[in-house]
Amino acid sequence: MNFDREIEIRVEEIESVLKSYLPEEEGNPETDWAKTVITAMNYSVNVGGKRLRPLLMAETYRLFGGDGDVIKPFMAAIELIHTYSLVHDDLPAMDNDLYRRGKKTTWAVYGETMAILAGDGLLNYAFETALKVFGMPGNDAAKSAKALSILAKKAGIYGMIGGQTADIEAENLGEDVTLEHLLYIHKHKTAALIQAAMMVGAVLAGADDEQVGLIEQAAYDIGIAFQIQDDILDVTSNLETLGKPVGSDAKNQKTTYVTIKGIEAATQEQRAMSDHAIEQLRSLEKEGFQNEFLTALVRSLITRVR
Repeated sequence: MNFDREIEIRVEEIESVLKSYLPEEEGNPETDWAKTVITAMNYSVNVGGKRLRPLLMAETYRLFGGDGDVIKPFMAAIELIHTYSLVHDDLPAMDNDLYRRGKKTTWAVYGETMAILAGDGLLNYAFETALKVFGMPGNDAAKSAKALSILAKKAGIYGMIGGQTADIEAENLGEDVTLEHLLYIHKHKTAALIQAAMMVGAVLAGADDEQVGLIEQAAYDIGIAFQIQDDILDVTSNLETLGKPVGSDAKNQKTTYVTIKGIEAATQEQRAMSDHAIEQLRSLEKEGFQNEFLTALVRSLITRVR
């Protein structure tokens, strides 16, 4: 398997799915007065990205034998939710970043007020998009409802928003932030959406509760490892490679895995968590479930440079 080529193909497929679900900017009289916010929403999505969450969702769906289009609205929805979180995260009231993925952030282009509205629009439109599954051929209403429940919870106060809250409050604690506090932030702010992505893929493909629980744990490991690598890259990378300002954690006086553990120990823990996630995915092989690309994707996260 040529992993780099395979990931290109899959990301191209995801871009096609996203494009098919984004709101039209022209030709709809009902949205004429909302055109600016729609344009800002689409700008935010179209600046690109790794598309990791819909990728993990699709590959987990394939892992459990999923084969159909019912996964597509959820793939779009998870990326819209992720994008809205970044739009708000970049705001002056949050991280005050001017660049994201090598381009101007949404607030830097459209202003703070419109960026707030664009984020709100993306979140609402994400669930509008996911709900389209109920009108699709081959939809299983019970599975779709369960998937929606997972998506909503992991994106909300028990997931990403809860983690973002803890992250903001940690800024006022300085060196008093504990590892326990930091893990809470990473579990909820970063890992929760990765868990949502993989759990939704498993549920829609028909995985049982035990298998979904295993996927949730593996996704936790993947999410924490992914965030640790983010913390490392914020120290070791540069704007040209990363596509966003480096050193923002230090600028905002954020305690990270690197500031608590150091780069060497953080790197070791990141690799251990990635290895554990792969072991969990491999354990499904005895039940006849295997996806070599998904395993390779998880392994690639520990060596990524952006």
